Amino acid sequence: MTKTTVAPKRDYYDMNRLMGLMTGDEKHGPAATSTLDALWVLYDRVLRVTPGTVDAPDRDRFLLSKGHGPMAYYAVLAAHGFFGEELLAGFGAYDSPLGHHPDRTLVPGAEIGSGSLGHGLPLAVGSVLGLRAQGLTGPRVWVLIGDAELDEGSNHEALAYAGPAGLEQLHTVVIDNASASYARPDGIAARFEAAGWSVDTVDGRDHEALYAAFTAPHPGRPRAVVARVDPKE
Repeated sequence: MTKTTVAPKRDYYDMNRLMGLMTGDEKHGPAATSTLDALWVLYDRVLRVTPGTVDAPDRDRFLLSKGHGPMAYYAVLAAHGFFGEELLAGFGAYDSPLGHHPDRTLVPGAEIGSGSLGHGLPLAVGSVLGLRAQGLTGPRVWVLIGDAELDEGSNHEALAYAGPAGLEQLHTVVIDNASASYARPDGIAARFEAAGWSVDTVDGRDHEALYAAFTAPHPGRPRAVVARVDPKE
């Protein structure tokens, strides 16, 4: 793994500058910016993981299923000291650990390699089951997916399993930028509700609304937060 100087923790308003250091994948810029606010609130106020606890058994796990266009993810990790911001300028280069899709063996703080749609939620379900098998009931597993990923059968199966299984440690953030191919009767939230999940739909740019939804109690049920953002993002 590339060694680098750990950057000091930065403010949300530094995100545009940090993201601006990464070039060469502009077509996925909207995929990145649509996730920025949810990622910031999670890492800044919710997730119980730090650069010093990335290997701790009792850490929270965050899985980025929406792995295409990971610039916001990298910027947030750098802002919270998981690696130095000097790595951002090399984004996508042959010798850079920061690829166009995250690689868990190269990116400090990344729990999974991602980019192929539909993998994250099943992996999150498996992570919760693995924690349960070890008697670790404290760590929470968070996964961020895009609305279009719900077209994938693997996500449908994971979603349908998690509710009846009562996977309370599982939390899913769905970034809804109206990019799914198929309409869903009564919206995305209804799909999770029908499978026994606790669900809220919020403005994906409103940090206080996101925080309230992320921290709402949901005893005995997995939690889903649908974060709506502009369809152009």
